[in-house]
Amino acid sequence: MKAVVLEKTCKPEDLNVSEVKMPEVKPDWVLVKVLGFGINRAEVILRDYEADEDYISLPVIPGIECVGEIVDASNTQFVKGDMIAALMGGMGRSFDGSYAEYALLPSKNVFMISDSVFEKLSLEEIIAVPETYFTSYGSIKSLNLKNDDSILIRGATSALGLSTMQLAKALGCKVIATSRDESRFDKLYQNGADESMVDDGNLSGKLKCDRILELIGPKTLEDSMKCLNNGGICCVTGVLGGVEYMDEFDPIKIIPNNTFLTSFFSNYPTQEIMDEIFEFVIKHNIKPEIAKVFTSLDEIGEAHKLMESNKAQGKIIFKLE
Repeated sequence: MKAVVLEKTCKPEDLNVSEVKMPEVKPDWVLVKVLGFGINRAEVILRDYEADEDYISLPVIPGIECVGEIVDASNTQFVKGDMIAALMGGMGRSFDGSYAEYALLPSKNVFMISDSVFEKLSLEEIIAVPETYFTSYGSIKSLNLKNDDSILIRGATSALGLSTMQLAKALGCKVIATSRDESRFDKLYQNGADESMVDDGNLSGKLKCDRILELIGPKTLEDSMKCLNNGGICCVTGVLGGVEYMDEFDPIKIIPNNTFLTSFFSNYPTQEIMDEIFEFVIKHNIKPEIAKVFTSLDEIGEAHKLMESNKAQGKIIFKLE
C-alpha cells in the first residue's frame, strides 16, 4: 500500500509517499481503509521537531485521525463494512496513523459513524469533524459554557477556533473572536462572531468576558487571564503562538482572584462523545469550514506547507480517491 513514512524530522517538501507492506491484523485491532483524514497542528509539530523525542517510535506513519471503512474487524465488536472515525490514543506517534491507504488501529480508538450521519453530511464534512470538533466540544465542556456567557476566542481563524465559534454560537453565546489580520474578519463573522478584534498580544484593558478559549497558548495566557470577569474561566487548548511552556509560572500572580484556569487534552475520545458531537453538528446545521481538499497522498508536503503558513482559515483535509 501507499503511505507517508516519517523517518526523521524534516521540511514539508521532504515528506514522500512510499510503498509499504500492508499491516497484519491482530487481536483487538482493526484494519481500516482510509477514506480521508484531516491535517492537524500536532502532525506539523511531529514532523518539524517532536519526532526527535525518545517517546516517538520511528519510523512512523503520521496522522492522528481518519474516517474510513472496516475491512478486517479481527475479534472486535465491529464488522466488515462499518463506517468509522478513529482518532488519538497514540495514533501516528506510538503506532502508525492515517497518512496511508490502510491503517491498523486499536479498536478502543475507533468509533462507529451511523448511516444517518452520512445522510445529513457530505463525506468531506464528516472527514473535517473528528479531531477538530472533538477538541472544540471538549473545550466548551471544560469552560462550562452556557447560553448567556460571553466567550473570547484567541486564534479564532484556525480550524479549531472557527469550529468552537460555531458551537458557541449554537449555544446562544456572545462570541468575540481575534485575528492578527483584520482582512480575516469576514471569515470570523461568517462562522458566528459577534465582535472581531485585532490581537496584538495585549487585550487586557480592552475587554472583559466570561469565558476564554486560549488557542495562542502560554504566549498570551497571562494577558488572557486579565480579561476575565469575576468567576470567569480560561481554557488553554492550543499553542498557535509557538510557545509551549511558561518560563516562570506564578499562579498567585497570573490567575486573578476568583477566576479559573483549565485546559483540554484531546486524547480520550469515546463513542458516546463522538455520537454527541455528530448529533450536535447536525441538529444545529453546522457546516465545517473546509479550507482545502487534497485528493492524493503525494500532496502531503503541500498540505503541511499550507498548515504552517497559517493562511488556511479552516480545516485542511484529504479525501482519498
